[in-house]
Amino acid sequence: MERYKSNRDFIGFVSGLCALEKDAAALLSQQLETVSFKKGEAILEQGSICRYVYYINSGLVKTGFENKERTFIMRFFAEGATFTVLDSYLSQNPSAYKIEALENTVLTRISRTEMDKLCFRFHPMETFFRKLVSMASVNMMSRIGEMLEEKAAARYENFLRENPGLIQRISLGDLAGYLGITQVSLSRIRSGI
Repeated sequence: MERYKSNRDFIGFVSGLCALEKDAAALLSQQLETVSFKKGEAILEQGSICRYVYYINSGLVKTGFENKERTFIMRFFAEGATFTVLDSYLSQNPSAYKIEALENTVLTRISRTEMDKLCFRFHPMETFFRKLVSMASVNMMSRIGEMLEEKAAARYENFLRENPGLIQRISLGDLAGYLGITQVSLSRIRSGI
């Protein structure tokens, strides 16, 4: 692991959600680290505790869970996205979800311990974290509503509309896992659209 040297992107993301003071930005920069993962490598194993908030410098990741019966993919995150497994991060309990690199991926991360210290010391960091949690909660509720209320074909159309750049970067198996359907069902939907 190396210290993150060019913190423009992560700090820019934070600054986009709150008015970050110069001393807060400097301290935040010191707490960031850059980590790299190869395609297929686990960033967080199912059953482990999520201890970081991540920002994607380059690459693509998925969050989801697997059991004996099926794989369900909750979200994909690409360059410029910030993510964590929120329930595990907040509760510090083992995660039901796994995070996996779908491409060679470079992430900037900050630990929960350091984030808590920054939030305690700087009100804008607390504002950033509150907004980040709020956005994640809204996205989660939207995703749950989509899975419960929309038919698979509508979910597929929504995915294409909202993520046009991702369709070339993910496998059909992962797309089916995201939509909550089998690959056979996905093939039928794709041939009908």
